Amino acid sequence: MSTHKPAAPKTKKVATDWRAIHRRLDTVRAGIERMGAPNAEETQRILRTRAQTLAQEPVKAEAAAESLEVVEFLLAYEKYAVESRYVREVYPLENLTPLPCTPAFVLGIVSVRGEITSVIDIKKFFDLPEKGLTDLNQVIVLQTQDMVFGVLADAILGVRHLSLAEIQPSLPTLTGIREKYLRGVTPERIVVLDAEKLLTGEQIIVQEQVAG
Repeated sequence: MSTHKPAAPKTKKVATDWRAIHRRLDTVRAGIERMGAPNAEETQRILRTRAQTLAQEPVKAEAAAESLEVVEFLLAYEKYAVESRYVREVYPLENLTPLPCTPAFVLGIVSVRGEITSVIDIKKFFDLPEKGLTDLNQVIVLQTQDMVFGVLADAILGVRHLSLAEIQPSLPTLTGIREKYLRGVTPERIVVLDAEKLLTGEQIIVQEQVAG
């Protein structure tokens, strides 16, 4: 008995309508673009947010301009401060070498990272009560483009911001040579030194040896 395998049904080939497919793709793409694009209300919200962000930038800059960043330190039991942009570094007072034939306020010289730096004792310069040197003594290295020297500090209190509006020109008790090199005094009685005047003051800069 012979077996007969039925013939497979013929598959009808359907032509692909590529134009219709492209039209559908274009329709889908346009829909996606419309979904991604903000409407008028969303556009206004985005613009308001951007405007608020841009408006905050001048406020931040203005706030920074109205404050003064300083290094605060102790000097003869009083709080002093000097503008941080003039402070190159703070260094422990080590290996101080006295200098003969110099004014009394020139404490001596130290080597700071291989550079010989003069150290000024402004307690003597301002005629303040003197205090013996201790392990807490630090040298605040002040620098401009043309001058660099260290200022002796009894102790460093840290870095802080002071409001320019709160800095008073001076106090009646701050007179004489000290008044000349002051920027002002805060309500907390922090004496703010004028670093630029210190670095350019002819009375501080030793241009020639002084007879012993």
